Parts: sequence; C-alpha cells; structure tokens
Amino acid sequence: MRTPVFTGSCPALVTPFNEHGAIDYDAFGKLIDDQIESGVDAVCVCGTTGESATMSIREHIAAVEFCVKRVNHRVKVIAGAGSNDTSAAVYLSQHAQDSGADALLHVTPYYNKASQTGLIKHYEYIADRVELPIILYNVPGRTGVSFTAETYRVLSENPKINGVKEASGNFSLLAHTRYLCGDDFYIWSGNDDQVVPMMALGAKGVISVASNIIPEVMVKMTHLCLDNDFEAASKLQIQYMDLIDALFIEVNPIPIKTAMNLLGMNAGMLRLPLCEMSEKNLAALKQSMTRMGLLK
Repeated sequence: MRTPVFTGSCPALVTPFNEHGAIDYDAFGKLIDDQIESGVDAVCVCGTTGESATMSIREHIAAVEFCVKRVNHRVKVIAGAGSNDTSAAVYLSQHAQDSGADALLHVTPYYNKASQTGLIKHYEYIADRVELPIILYNVPGRTGVSFTAETYRVLSENPKINGVKEASGNFSLLAHTRYLCGDDFYIWSGNDDQVVPMMALGAKGVISVASNIIPEVMVKMTHLCLDNDFEAASKLQIQYMDLIDALFIEVNPIPIKTAMNLLGMNAGMLRLPLCEMSEKNLAALKQSMTRMGLLK
C-alpha cells in the first residue's frame, strides 16, 4: 500500500527574481527556511506559483537542486516537473530525482488539450522512467483539460502515482474519485479556499499559495482536519476567506508576490507576461491584509 508523500500543509513556493531577472538565491533560501521554521510538512518548488512557465530548463533544474540542498531533509521536497512535452517532463523528472527530490508534481499538459487516453499515456510514460512518486496536478482553468474520475481510476493502479493535487473546484469529481479509487490514491487541495471541505471528503492536505504569508494558519487548518476537528478548522477557513480571495484577485502569483513584498519578505520581481497589480486590486489586497492584522 502506498503512503502519502505528505499530510498537512505544503507551500507552493514563489521564486524570487532580482532586478536583473535572475533567481535571487539568497532570498529564496530565506523563504525556504522561514516556511520550514513555521512548521510546514513539505515544500513544492518550481510549480505554478514559482513561475516555472517562464523559467528556462537550466534555471528550473538549478532551482530544484538549490531547494533540495537548502531543505537538507528537514521536510519533503516536491519538485514541479510538468510540461506539455512528455519528453521534457521526463527530462525534468529525472534531473529532480538525481537532485534528491522526494516526489514530483506533474500538471496536465497545457495547450495540447490531450484526450483522456493521451493523459493516461503521458503519465504512464513518465512513471516508467522515474522512481519517485508522482503527484498529478489538475488545474483545468490554466491547462484547458481536466481529468475524469475514470482516468484517475486507471492511473491509480500505477504504484508510482501517489495521488493528485486537485484544483478544479469540482467536488463531484472529488467524490467520484474517492468512490472509484482506492484509499491509497491520495488527494490534496490545490485551492486555499477549499481546504476544509476537500479534507472532509478525504483529502490529505493542501499545496498552498497562502502559506507563503500565513504558513502557521495553513498548518493549523490542515492538522485540525487530520485530527477530525472540522468545526475548528472550518472557523479558520472562514476567518481567512477574505484574505485568500484577495490573494487571487489577479492571476497567481501576482498577488502573493505583491503581498510578500509588502511584508518585507523579498519575493522579488515578476516575469513577463506577468506584471504589477492594478491600483484598484492593490488597494483591495492591502485592505484585506490590514483587516487580518498583517499590515498596519
């Protein structure tokens, strides 16, 4: 029987870029250390929040290597390795494995709009060429394609596929997946505003954007759920809904990087085509952060 890569809360780390556009490794190391000191259960590097879509292959590999070394076995490291090119996904996966990562995060191939058969073939091809556990990543709002529960059932039979980061917002899909797949096909929330309801349906935690600024809250929320204290966890979920909404008022990671910089956390620059927030949305983000006591 498979064991989950992690249970609880895992930040989807931002990647700090300096004014010259290069990765700021000093800032990156501090962000990693701060998350671990806050009690997170794992870290995810080079995912959507890390702006992996704008990183070169060389930068991607270097960022994963740096993260693994900086973490130094304190928590699990999940390396983003997804691509719309299956061979590139294998390449990134093998390098992450060689770097010492603990697991891989593989988003559905974007733009191609693969069929369900194509998704199965894509993931089985990758799984045949690596030894690390694979977490699927379903975010149809970005990729244009979603898994079906039946496809999850097929992929759940592969021992290297550990489960899925579900960011579709589709609770019917979640329930049907839990019905069709075994108890050792694990699910993590990919949406910070749905952590508690997803965990009530059996999810094991969250891969979180909000953790970049409120790591202790996300750890507490998920661990309350793991302890079956859904009443207390629900209160936290509701308490932080306005802030979580504000962190997605524009496309991720624009608001979270902005929030981190407002807090003096040195999240660095955004890479085009991402750009600064509009004045209206920036004001709304600041107001929410002030209401939650993060800004004065």
